[in-house]
This record gives sequence, C-alpha cells and structure tokens, in this order.
Amino acid sequence: MREFVHWIFFLGVLFGVTFLIVHFVGERTVVSGDSMYPSLEDGDNLIIDKISYRFVDPKRFDVIVFPFQYQDETYYIKRVIGLPGETVQIQDGEIYINGKILKESYGYEEIRNPGFASSEITLAADEYFVLGDNRNNSRDSREPSVGNISREDIIGRALLRVWPFSRIGLVG
Repeated sequence: MREFVHWIFFLGVLFGVTFLIVHFVGERTVVSGDSMYPSLEDGDNLIIDKISYRFVDPKRFDVIVFPFQYQDETYYIKRVIGLPGETVQIQDGEIYINGKILKESYGYEEIRNPGFASSEITLAADEYFVLGDNRNNSRDSREPSVGNISREDIIGRALLRVWPFSRIGLVG
C-alpha cells in the first residue's frame, strides 16, 4: 500500500510539473499554411517559448504566436515589424517605420497589397504590427480581422523547429 501511495504521489507531481511547463514555459505547435514561407513551412512543428516575454518585450523580427480573435483554438504565427509607439506605412512595396525604409530580409516577395498600412498606422504603447514572411499570402496586421497585436495577446515566441528533422533549428 505504501508503494502504491508513493507511485500516485509521483504521478501527481509529474502531471503537475508537465502542466506548469506547458502552460507557463513552453509548448509545441504546428504551422498550418504558407503565410511564413520560406522561414516556416506548412507542417513544421515548433516549440513556443512562453516565458521570455514575461521579462522582456518582443523585438523587431521576432516570430510570435497569438490567438486569432474570431476563431477559438486558432493561433497565428507572424513576424514583428512595428514596435509600440512607432508609425508603420507600406508604399510601393516598401515598409516604412517612422518615415524611414525598413531594411529587412524576411519578406518573400514585394508587397502588392498594403491594406490598412497604405496610410500611416501609429501603434499604441502596447501594440505590435506583424506581417507574414510570404507577404502576398498572409493574413496579418494589414487586415482588419487581425489588426495590431496587443502585448497581452502574445502567447510567446517561436523558438525552435523540431520537425521535420531535416530542418531542425532555431526559428529566426
């Protein structure tokens, strides 16, 4: 009987630690779609770091995960382009941050549809502007259904690709 209680206690602690890790530290997710191509591909399995942003703010070009506001259990994976307090605008396929062209190498192709960003967008103190790397095949901050992402809605940062094995490595 004593050993049985010991095993029950051990399994309880194991499940408790697993629950804490999944809810507060890290989580696995699967990429669905091609909006982040070529950085991430449909079916890639990622580990999401859920703890870092409790201590530091997201940085430009971080790949973040956040919930889609109009569909339960749907999460988007996008790249941070605009930071709190900045103005973002897209003109002639170029991204402007505070009036200056953003030097970046993540866009898969020239942006054909600037969406809301055809006019200057000023981000609030807790908002981020995000884009998919596959700029012409991505639902992101340019669209009203996504819009600017509030800091409190960010679940975490895509940290590591764990599948397929041929592409294992840091997400960046």
